Amino acid sequence: MAQLEVLDFITLLIVMAAFFMLVNIKLLKLPSTIGLMILAMSLSLFIIFGETMFRTLKDLSTNLMEQYNFSDVLFKVMLSFLLFAGALEMDLRTIAKQKWTILVLATFGVLTSTFLVGTAIFYLLPYIGLHLSYIYCLLFGALISPTDPIAVLAMIKLTKVSKNLESQIAGESLFNDGVGVVVFLTILGIAFPAATGGHGGVEHITAGSVAILFGQEVIGGLLMGAVFGYIGLKLLVAIPNEYTEIEVLVTLSMVLGGASLAAYIHVSGPLAMVTMGLFVGNKGRSKELQEAAGEYVYKFWHLMDEAMNAILFILIGLQIIRITWSIDFIGAAAMAIVIALASRFISVSIPISVMRLVSNYPKYTIRILTWSGLRGGISVALALSLYDKTKEGLVTPEIIDLIVVMTYCVVLFSIVVQGLTITKLFALANKAGEATSKAETSEPASP
Repeated sequence: MAQLEVLDFITLLIVMAAFFMLVNIKLLKLPSTIGLMILAMSLSLFIIFGETMFRTLKDLSTNLMEQYNFSDVLFKVMLSFLLFAGALEMDLRTIAKQKWTILVLATFGVLTSTFLVGTAIFYLLPYIGLHLSYIYCLLFGALISPTDPIAVLAMIKLTKVSKNLESQIAGESLFNDGVGVVVFLTILGIAFPAATGGHGGVEHITAGSVAILFGQEVIGGLLMGAVFGYIGLKLLVAIPNEYTEIEVLVTLSMVLGGASLAAYIHVSGPLAMVTMGLFVGNKGRSKELQEAAGEYVYKFWHLMDEAMNAILFILIGLQIIRITWSIDFIGAAAMAIVIALASRFISVSIPISVMRLVSNYPKYTIRILTWSGLRGGISVALALSLYDKTKEGLVTPEIIDLIVVMTYCVVLFSIVVQGLTITKLFALANKAGEATSKAETSEPASP
């Protein structure tokens, strides 16, 4: 079958994204993330079951995904755009107030969840007749533990919740995504040392080397993002707002140049993008900095956010067609959904319970943070990136199929079930907050 040219492939994705968004707006009328996920899943099922009627459909989809490296497209382009666009919408002042909560959830929370998920999967899979090495279980734990900022931010825009809680949820999702990618790459380096330039196997990995790698990626990504963000902000201040095209090009250069440099010097690109977005964003800033970029810059990045989000879920739908499904895998996926939720609850409960000793947190904080921890396309992309190791003969396709099936089902449950019901929890939290406020205002003033 003839290969599809890059321009034709991009055209196909944009046309499908526009069609799916139109169908969702006119027919489904669901939040964009949920509607696009359902439509992408429907596309996958149509191609899989329509194979008997249209035998070339599955072959065409499979060839498309084999021809273009999905993981490279996501990590080198789409993820940078999505994280920068998401960070632009954040209120820097409110984020600063919640910095310790965000920091603890994005580090301790992700690491705890990674260990809990990996350990539980390792010990429980044998009960349904499946076996997975502990290092692969930890890989699954690392890729499924971070909440997806794309899905989380899309849901927050459609709900009404206090600024502090909104900042905790959104800030954690932005930063723990970057940390989660670093944890995943660290464990990947232990499982497949050659993939990251390492030597030997697990016996050659020390706590010190892991700490150095983690520190280089995290601290390096934050520092690089701060430098790029500061320079970019100064340039935007110096450029009059009527020169919209130059302002857009400056922000584009920051994102594309920053992503390339981060990959070259081996620091966390996702964390750099988030930091740059927070520097450039206009919320929670002085009047001069709020007006640094014109409104069309924010409209441009909002467009990029919506378009990339739609394309992301279409790519996921096409990728899933390649997976080999089985009854055992479905059982493992159901188990993974429960384990992921339980691990999220524990990894949120511990730090919030400790921090409640010195700070006040609303009654529903733990439940909301647990249920709003949506997983999304980034987890699927990390799982799909493992297929490269099967091509190198480092691991069997069956192992990666199992990881991908569990990941996809956790993401599907997360976006569809949790996404459709989270508004009820937000409503309860708002009622509780209003009741607390009334109680406080009704108390007599102190003499």
